[in-house]
Amino acid sequence: MRASILVVAAAAATAFAAATPKAHAQVSISIGAAPDCPYGYYDYAPYACAPPGYYGPEWFNGGIFIGAGPWFHGPSSFHGYVNNSFDPHHGYSGPLPSRGMRPAPGAVVTAHFSGNEVRDGRGHVIGH
Repeated sequence: MRASILVVAAAAATAFAAATPKAHAQVSISIGAAPDCPYGYYDYAPYACAPPGYYGPEWFNGGIFIGAGPWFHGPSSFHGYVNNSFDPHHGYSGPLPSRGMRPAPGAVVTAHFSGNEVRDGRGHVIGH
């Protein structure tokens, strides 16, 4: 008697499990296009354009900014110098270029860049 009750219960549980709809997990992330900034953009939201002198020359390739923040797809070992005195989080309140502006000739790579912080391109300070 007990064995037949267990068999019926097991059959009912199997039928119930088979009839249950399966849920599919969905994850969607959309970050849009990287800002079009002449000297690069800060690596934190809202990703405002950074002024000339914030990023060191290693952040540029042929005068084109290689990226920062969620758009950066460089090697995990990448690091580059920034001058955080040009960062609003560190008190900078000077002029910032607008999106879509073009850099002044020779302003991207400067011979007298003075970096005071090392960043990894993804918003993390990795050294000084």
